[in-house]
Amino acid sequence: MPYELWIGSRYAGLTRAKGRGKNRDRFVSFIAGSSMAGIALGVAALIIVMSVMNGFQVDVRDRMLSVLPHIQLFNPQVDALSALEDWQSLATEAEKNPDVVGASAFVASSGMLARGNVLKGVEIRGLDPANEGKVSELPDQIIRGSLDSLQPGTFNMVIGQTLANHMGVNVGDTLLVMSPQGSINPAGFTPRMRQFTISGIFSSGHYEYDSSLAFIAARDGAVLFRNMGLAGVRLKVKDMLEAPEVANQLMFSLPQGIVARDWTQDNRTWFAAVKTEKKMMFLILALIIAVAAFNLLSSLVMAVKDKQSDIAILRTLGASPAEVARIFLVQGSLIGIVGTFMGVFLGCLVAYNIDVIIPFIENLFGIHFLDPSIYFVSQLPSHPEVSDITAVGLTSLVLSVLATLYPSWRASRLQPAEVLRHD
Repeated sequence: MPYELWIGSRYAGLTRAKGRGKNRDRFVSFIAGSSMAGIALGVAALIIVMSVMNGFQVDVRDRMLSVLPHIQLFNPQVDALSALEDWQSLATEAEKNPDVVGASAFVASSGMLARGNVLKGVEIRGLDPANEGKVSELPDQIIRGSLDSLQPGTFNMVIGQTLANHMGVNVGDTLLVMSPQGSINPAGFTPRMRQFTISGIFSSGHYEYDSSLAFIAARDGAVLFRNMGLAGVRLKVKDMLEAPEVANQLMFSLPQGIVARDWTQDNRTWFAAVKTEKKMMFLILALIIAVAAFNLLSSLVMAVKDKQSDIAILRTLGASPAEVARIFLVQGSLIGIVGTFMGVFLGCLVAYNIDVIIPFIENLFGIHFLDPSIYFVSQLPSHPEVSDITAVGLTSLVLSVLATLYPSWRASRLQPAEVLRHD
């Protein structure tokens, strides 16, 4: 083993000294250990936070797409009834694309639900229950009633569990639905209204949709909304992440006037905000590692000062300035490497088991970290990504190596005669 590596590992506290030097190395080993612990905690914290943010994004996205379609095809210039008559031919044309695995009719508009003194604005979606299972997981999310009850002419409705609790209704109760389209008479504007019967309640696990979505039969929706609603075809693709590319392909193959809108366009603002927040969180938490790197720098400066006599003796024995510098480069690099690997191990341990750790803490202290009405989810998700873990590890290693440069240069500049004269 090169003596620079042996001495550097000894100063880093990774090897033990024998004899009289044992007690002298305790202080250096202590400050090296504190620097190592600081780097490890910074790396672990950054990995855990990035994994939770990834999990939050993936969990919300998957819950969104369990209800929402990957792609919607519609002609904004055609009224809902006319578009609904021609949805099958449009679906057949779209299914020629090998990435499309399911299609179903839809009608979409906004409306107002009323029961007694309670009013609630909602998004109302008309659907075909026979084909809905091909494009979403809604049939599996029904907790009371049945989705098959949404037959044309029955004017039945399936709503989210949160919305049902807010309106104070259950299966079999009725709600008054008001359309934004209406008629003008001497008394003023009168919206089109229709009474619907609650025939089912669903729970997607996404607070926003459970509290603001209502489903009816597609033809009932076309009759109710007429010119105010959009109607067309909902599509499901093999890979949800490829939906934008598939939508672009369909735009060239479908008749002129048909618009293909994918799920990323409907939720672009939310995902852009999460992406920006993730970048800023990485920069902010990377400062923890930077602080640990400054701690490493100060500990190495103290180590150089404490080991001045040892450096002078090495120089008198023939060690070159470059060899002395390598000793402290080895010391700082070993602290950074060991601290980084400890942090990666601890961060991955927590990130991959956060579904067990967080419930244990919540039960132990009787607290709840996430309010579903604010965060859309009720449990803390985690989705560690290798790219994020690698970026965090490399950032820590680079900052650790940079922190060793100045102390190493300073050690190489010490003059043996000056040091020994004052020792």
